[in-house]
Amino acid sequence: MNDDGGPLDGVLVVDLSRALAGPQATMMLADLGARVIKVESSAGDDSRHWGPPFVGEDRTSTYFLSCNRNKESVTADLKSDEGRRLLEALVRRADVLVENFRPGVLDRLGFPVDTLQELNPRLIVCSLTGFGHDGPEGQRPGYDQIAQGEAGLMSLTGEDGHPTKVGVPIGDLLAGMNAAYGVVSALYERERTGRGRVVRTSLLASIVGIHAFQGTRYTVGAVVPRGEGNHHPSISPYGLFETADAPVQIACGNDDLWRRLCDVTGLKADARSYATNADRVADRDQLTAELETVLRTASAEHWLKLLADAGVPAGRVRTLDEVYAWDQTRSQGLVVEVDHPRLGPLELPGPVLRFDDRPYAGGRPSHTHPPLLGEHDESVRAWLDISETS
Repeated sequence: MNDDGGPLDGVLVVDLSRALAGPQATMMLADLGARVIKVESSAGDDSRHWGPPFVGEDRTSTYFLSCNRNKESVTADLKSDEGRRLLEALVRRADVLVENFRPGVLDRLGFPVDTLQELNPRLIVCSLTGFGHDGPEGQRPGYDQIAQGEAGLMSLTGEDGHPTKVGVPIGDLLAGMNAAYGVVSALYERERTGRGRVVRTSLLASIVGIHAFQGTRYTVGAVVPRGEGNHHPSISPYGLFETADAPVQIACGNDDLWRRLCDVTGLKADARSYATNADRVADRDQLTAELETVLRTASAEHWLKLLADAGVPAGRVRTLDEVYAWDQTRSQGLVVEVDHPRLGPLELPGPVLRFDDRPYAGGRPSHTHPPLLGEHDESVRAWLDISETS
């Protein structure tokens, strides 16, 4: 399927996952050249039904389109004899199997890890769950917004006292990214050992894993962080500031940048003990008020030009239509075009990696459309030399 290769050319991934975390992982692997066969029930991946918005006469979900490019789709009832034969045939040939069932479901379908490894000792099994495969709450289902709350992220986002979710399903997306990272690591290890292994991650682990300095504020500093809106809790001035017509973001990560900002705005670098970052953080509200008083005297474009000339990091807040029209976005291959059999040419958010010898994004020169449900039923079964009635 991938004649032009890619870093993962020749790797076969069986994708039993649905919704977002697992599909995000397998799309990342597919972007890098792996062949991904998505096994769906007759009803299809849950996200095929999530919307609006839907597009086309058959009401294709734009949500599904976001995380399923470069895959093949086969339908199977894994509780039936035919479905189990299909999965067994795929497992025997596969390098990777990705699943995001609740703990124990794959066992009940007749494919516990021991069985999978008997069928294929080189198989890497990647399992994504909501809260981990074991522990006192390992059986809980994994839904992103619940995980954002339970893992503390919502308490850090928005204003204090008003927990706010991130605008994308960040727990799902991080879990997918971590899963892909784990799979690639296990593939590398297999070159040395000759055997596969089980890779596990969860929404809980993925969110706790990116607490970063907020985590050590508590574990080391004994401070329980709270939401601080659009300003940084440990650096000032660093955040969103109002001008005469639109907000701008300014990031003064050191004292030199603070002094440059003062040169641009006319503020005094040492006024009100603003000389050090710790001082500025302690008196952030007053500093923000003084800075915005100056910034409100002119437009965002005026200040962005002056700040750029002074070498002070700053930027605007773009809407998504502005982001996808931006020349910089396009120059990085962050929009790819696929030809959909029912919808025609589509633009999709593109892969995040580029390689030095490839001017295009990801590991392949072109990308295929997110598959129709069961689009590859015949071709995959013919390749496996099985049929639905065998």
